Amino acid sequence: MQIVREQDVVLFRNRVREFSTKIGMSLINQTKLITAASELVRNMLKYANGGQVNIEIISKNARSGIRLTFIDEGPGIADIQQAMRDGFSTGKSLGLGLPGAKRLVNEFDIQSRPNEGTRVTVTHWKNGR
Repeated sequence: MQIVREQDVVLFRNRVREFSTKIGMSLINQTKLITAASELVRNMLKYANGGQVNIEIISKNARSGIRLTFIDEGPGIADIQQAMRDGFSTGKSLGLGLPGAKRLVNEFDIQSRPNEGTRVTVTHWKNGR
């Protein structure tokens, strides 16, 4: 799904809700996933002027979950360790976005290079574990 303007964020959130409902994810786990996804997609829009998000239903060891992959070609993140600290922000925010999103999902991976963009992959399992 392409994210290029603010309206795409609403469509994306709805799509994540549809996928998580389809696998029977609880309302609490849906809320955690959608909250993390919202933060990540807004970051992509704000810092990279948009990008692409892949939404997948995955299965592993008789578990099902949702994997979201956010891909942008923005300026990248110079220091991922610093960006993952609570309170760090290059914008005018509280700096809770990336670390907060990580706390809300079961699996979180971020890869970024300056001037090459960023790729964030999050997975949240149906049962939240």
